[in-house]
Amino acid sequence: HEMGDVRAARTRRDLERDTARCLAAGVDVLLVPPVEEMYPRPVLTGVAVAEISAPLEGESRPTHFTGVATVVAKLFNIAGACHAFFGEKDWQQLKVIERMATDLSFPVTVVGCPIVREADGLAMSSRNVYLDTDHRRAATSLSRALQAGVDTVASGSRDAAAVHAAVAEVLDAEPLAERDYVAVVHGPSLVDVDLVDESTRLLVAARVGPARLIDNCAAMGPGPLASGRSLP
Repeated sequence: HEMGDVRAARTRRDLERDTARCLAAGVDVLLVPPVEEMYPRPVLTGVAVAEISAPLEGESRPTHFTGVATVVAKLFNIAGACHAFFGEKDWQQLKVIERMATDLSFPVTVVGCPIVREADGLAMSSRNVYLDTDHRRAATSLSRALQAGVDTVASGSRDAAAVHAAVAEVLDAEPLAERDYVAVVHGPSLVDVDLVDESTRLLVAARVGPARLIDNCAAMGPGPLASGRSLP
């Protein structure tokens, strides 16, 4: 009961904060349906996006993307024709939503938003608040690992195995980070590749202290350390 109270209080605080930010940005309407409205009874219908949802995060949380796709489908049906903005930090989620919107003919344009990073390259995330000083430092191993992969490609290598090894080496060198996965994949489909090209994406996931963190970047690009920036 106490944990429920904490979660409810955190949700209220987040809603107040997010509402203030939306108003400051010129938003006219907020759609914030309560749980009772979204789920007046158990939902027996689920939306599953095959193949794209299966690897990576899907292996760690097998039912996760079905839940995500189902609730987003409900919201798309409520909102109607619109643009929907999803952060690229959750790259697999973005690809799942893009494919769902196309496959089910939603009148929705899904837009991927670039990752916003701290000055040291750490991808901004609500999970970062759980990191103490040591774990916060260790968390930069994810972006540094991705940068190592980008640097390997920039040096002339197109061998996905070599890029994978470069990323894994940096991540595994951090004693406070426990690797979940390193992946070198075709960005749109999340399928493993043998050779790196312009469509290749590097993805990492690791547990750092109490937080499970994810990050990704294009294999052929500036890399997370070069593109790190803070919100104004």
